[in-house]
Amino acid sequence: MPVQYTSIMDEHLTVRSSAGIFDISHMGEVLVSGDRAADFLNTLFTNDIRKLEVGFGQYTLMCNLDGGVVDDLYAYRLEPSVYLLIINASRIDPDIDWLSKQLSSFGQGGQVQLTNVSDSMGAVAIQGPRVVDFIDQCFSGASESAEDAHVCQSSQSPGIKRPSQMVKNQIGQFDFRGTQVWVSRTGYTGEDGFEVVCDGRDIEAFWECVLQHGKPHGLKPAGLGARDTLRTEVCYPLYGHELNDQITPIEAGVGFFVALDKGEFNGRSRMASQKQGGTARKLIAFKLTEKGAPPRPGYPVWSVGPNPELIGEVCSGTQSPSLGIGIGMAFVATAHAKSQTAIQIEARGRKSAAIVVPKPIYRKPS
Repeated sequence: MPVQYTSIMDEHLTVRSSAGIFDISHMGEVLVSGDRAADFLNTLFTNDIRKLEVGFGQYTLMCNLDGGVVDDLYAYRLEPSVYLLIINASRIDPDIDWLSKQLSSFGQGGQVQLTNVSDSMGAVAIQGPRVVDFIDQCFSGASESAEDAHVCQSSQSPGIKRPSQMVKNQIGQFDFRGTQVWVSRTGYTGEDGFEVVCDGRDIEAFWECVLQHGKPHGLKPAGLGARDTLRTEVCYPLYGHELNDQITPIEAGVGFFVALDKGEFNGRSRMASQKQGGTARKLIAFKLTEKGAPPRPGYPVWSVGPNPELIGEVCSGTQSPSLGIGIGMAFVATAHAKSQTAIQIEARGRKSAAIVVPKPIYRKPS
């Protein structure tokens, strides 16, 4: 996946206004199956995987014993006892190692199987408001998983025949030229869209098919640069920036995905303590209030006043293509984390005025 095909600005704005396709084949895929799969995963993940109906997924975090984040990921329930984990590319080996070690300690290894299928799978993300206009043309027939009751079927939802009928976080299996591919209504841009996982041998043909059907609707390929600016505008965390094995989900502002009431899981004690007593630092979103150099990871964050103090550090920063101003996220001392607090971002020795803002930084016009 290149940083850009045309330009980051062009690709970013195309995703916001019409549609972009991202090659995310670098991401990892792990299958976890067996009678005790849900019990095992619930000891590792912050979210409550027992709440997942077949055919749905959830964002969750996998933590170490101290509550630091090993990885953030999406977990999908494909069948009653089969789960698909979509993990970060840089974390494939550490995640597999951690999952394997935890399974050894779980003591029910015979009832849980781990299968790393990352090397054999490909994936793309098609994101933007126009995707729903053409996504169905890439597939033939109804969702196989809907017909086999692998997608939740209720009196209100009698089955999924086309991807455009899916709701957020739903996943189904559809036919692409005689092969079955997994399609989920999720994404990493703040826009509506779909992610498709299939055999790596079919991903190039699928990419070309999406381009063929999407180009009349403004679809363009998009690279890593636009993916980063898009996710920063909506304050989605990136492992190695907002998340690492020393940062807890509570500190990173993703406590909504921590189910403290589900029972014991890795890091629960520390997270419960932080939830109750607060944390010394918090992840904030900010926006420059004057023109200046775009903020970048590692830039110092200062307080405002007669005697400015170093209060934190930028973890993600960029020039927002949508807003035309520098934006970012930073960890700062909790006393300076309140919305509308004035701060300063230091770039190459010069401090630029900024303000703490609510998340997300970019909101679609109503």
